[in-house]
Amino acid sequence: QVQLVESGGGKAQPGGSLTLSCAASGFTFTFYAMGWVRQAPGKDLEWVSRIGTSDSDSNTWYADSVKGRFTVSRDNAKNSLYLQMDSLKPEDTALYFCAKVPAGLRDVNSRGRGTQVTVSS
Repeated sequence: QVQLVESGGGKAQPGGSLTLSCAASGFTFTFYAMGWVRQAPGKDLEWVSRIGTSDSDSNTWYADSVKGRFTVSRDNAKNSLYLQMDSLKPEDTALYFCAKVPAGLRDVNSRGRGTQVTVSS
């Protein structure tokens, strides 16, 4: 069965950095584009970033709100997905999920359980 396990969340100060990791298993990781979705308190799930199937893929996409601050990457040899988050803002506070593209936004079975990121001084 699909397993996506996120780690690396925590508390950071505005302007700080965090790196999220996701370990994938139970499916052929290299077959799927992957991404990160987040859910802020009281808001809907939204895509933050996506990356194509290759770990040298330049085919990445970012939400306007994180463009220039977040970097998505993957290591297919390790079945892992990453999100480097720099210049964090309080509005980045959310539960972050590793997700298969495109199903992860609507299908709970296509994303992990999430890792909490809190940006606060």
